[in-house]
Amino acid sequence: MEKTSLADAVKRLDKAVGNLEAAVQRRLDADRSLNALQDDLQRLGEDRSQLAASLDESEARASRLEEANRDVSRRLVSAMETIRSVLDAHGG
Repeated sequence: MEKTSLADAVKRLDKAVGNLEAAVQRRLDADRSLNALQDDLQRLGEDRSQLAASLDESEARASRLEEANRDVSRRLVSAMETIRSVLDAHGG
């Protein structure tokens, strides 16, 4: 009877060790997955920061271009008024 009990105990111990090894492996896999997700999240944050900086630069450039456009428009209007004045003064 002792041999059977000892054999059963060894089987149960083997099964428990197998279950423990499987649990450890699942935990290691989960940790690797978590680390990969954290790396991805960090890269996404860096990408977001770069995109935000690029957007800020683009908005600043667009603002400068709009101001230059307004300035050119004012100068064109002034030049056209000057040309009209000269033409009117010379009967044109």
